[in-house]
Amino acid sequence: MEYLYDKQVEPGEFIEIAEGVLWLTMPLPFDLDHINLYLLKGEGGWVVLDTGLGTSTTKSLWLRIFEQLNAPIVGVIVTHLHPDHVGLAGWIADTYNVPFYMTQTEYFTARAFSAGRNGATNERDILYYQRAGLDGALIEKLTAGDGNGYSSVVSPLPISYTRLKDGMTLSLGKDEWKVIIGRGHSPEHACLFNERKNILISGDHILPIITPNIGAYSTEPDANTLDDYLSTLPQFKLLPKDVTVLPAHKLPFVGLHERVDTLIEHHQEHLRALLEACERPQTVVALLPVMFKRKLSSRNMVFAVAECLSHLNYLYNKGMLSRDVNDEGHYEFTAIETKLLAS
Repeated sequence: MEYLYDKQVEPGEFIEIAEGVLWLTMPLPFDLDHINLYLLKGEGGWVVLDTGLGTSTTKSLWLRIFEQLNAPIVGVIVTHLHPDHVGLAGWIADTYNVPFYMTQTEYFTARAFSAGRNGATNERDILYYQRAGLDGALIEKLTAGDGNGYSSVVSPLPISYTRLKDGMTLSLGKDEWKVIIGRGHSPEHACLFNERKNILISGDHILPIITPNIGAYSTEPDANTLDDYLSTLPQFKLLPKDVTVLPAHKLPFVGLHERVDTLIEHHQEHLRALLEACERPQTVVALLPVMFKRKLSSRNMVFAVAECLSHLNYLYNKGMLSRDVNDEGHYEFTAIETKLLAS
């Protein structure tokens, strides 16, 4: 891969990557401390693509950006429902009274998450972590929230939206962007490809250096999200080898085909390692060191359990693992087939 820049653009500033395509960043209070956002030239102004977390810091940085632009905001596009992408989308769209674009599954899932538990208990969350084999103290810590964490960093979404569909062409001023749907990291993640500019905005679906989190969470614990991901990656090799990729994290790069192959092999390596480790019955917690060599914080444990479970669900659905519940109420996975099937 070849990176187009040697460092991130500073928050509150932007760089013109191509005519009518601006790159900017917003800070994140996590190990991954930034998100890349983009502005696309539309009819009569600029279209915001992803927005950062819904915080006062991000809002003030956006206002600084807006003051520097030579035209008004005329639309908002969100690739998927995660808070660092959709956080201020509603605020921007409603403040400037502009069209809001999102895929259907992402839009309505975000609306549901914003509503919180709405009186529902967290018993299913508790069971999810019990099945994974976590101890009681950690389960209590992970499930002690009120369920409204999402809405605390996501401004209310617009009541109406324009639906993005796989294969459709989104016309923004003089430019046409083809919508390509990726699944696995989120249910219906929208990537955008501009053939004339030879640019792919990949969001979180394809990242350099790091790999997108592919998880099976308590909202759908039996989900085969890894199969979704591996099934929607190869289509990107139909794009030109020299396409410029604009990801949601890390630096813009060239080398899409190589990166797709690397991401697929990364997950295949994890699958092989898990299958080998399951020659004897194993719980999800016991298998975490197979996938993660670093010490996991309680926050990272949420993502790690989901990621490990997504790989185990993949093997289970392939008929390569059996899944049983032991006397302690934990899932135990045991290898049936030791030769990994092609994805």
